[in-house]
Amino acid sequence: MRGLRLLTDLISWLFVMDDACDEDGLGDDPGRLAPIIATLLGVLDRAGDPDAPPPPEAGPLGAALHDLCRRTRAEGQAPMLLRFVSQVRQYLLALLWEASNRQRRRVPGVTEYVQLRRHIGGVHPCLTLTDLASEQPPGPARRADPALAALDLLAVDLVCWCNDLFSYGKESRSDPDAHNLVTVIAQERGLGETDALRAAADRFNQGLLAYQAAEDGLLASGVEALHSPLAARRNWVRATYDWSVVAARYA
Repeated sequence: MRGLRLLTDLISWLFVMDDACDEDGLGDDPGRLAPIIATLLGVLDRAGDPDAPPPPEAGPLGAALHDLCRRTRAEGQAPMLLRFVSQVRQYLLALLWEASNRQRRRVPGVTEYVQLRRHIGGVHPCLTLTDLASEQPPGPARRADPALAALDLLAVDLVCWCNDLFSYGKESRSDPDAHNLVTVIAQERGLGETDALRAAADRFNQGLLAYQAAEDGLLASGVEALHSPLAARRNWVRATYDWSVVAARYA
């Protein structure tokens, strides 16, 4: 239960950070965003050390991030803590890339977008805390398995692309140059909105087939320790879709 609370608090923190960038204008102004990111990176450098609280200028976001790191550290699994800190760091730095593009009204290419979207989505640290909350988390050797790492990328892509498809309508109304898979496909391939939506949906469906094939390959290995992390990743993909269908956030 403690691990589940930690995971849900991370998701809440990510939503607050996302809304600060999207709704409060921080995500349009890298000059305003950079000092905030720098302060939050300083919080991450403390790695949840209970004897090194965040500075006052870190504000509520910094205090909450420190608390997440402190509680992760308290679980006593150093590799998990270091992975979590690294993944949140990548998320924060990717926000600056996004803000720079918005300021310049720049729509990135599909390859560039897909790569950076993996970090902006904040899914990697969520998977890490999901593993931490699991009764059978994958050990360091299993985490280093290239096949599981590849499956993680597929799961992250599917969660992010699902979000893009469901949020496109709202985002395109407020920002026609929104960072969204539909937008970048339309720009790169010269497609209209309907065709770009279909192309994005096709990419998601192809990714889902690739994910299923990769999952089948790992299950065929017969390694019992893989069952729990594989179920967790499958649940993340499915739950993202189910939640997005009914979420008022994207109405």
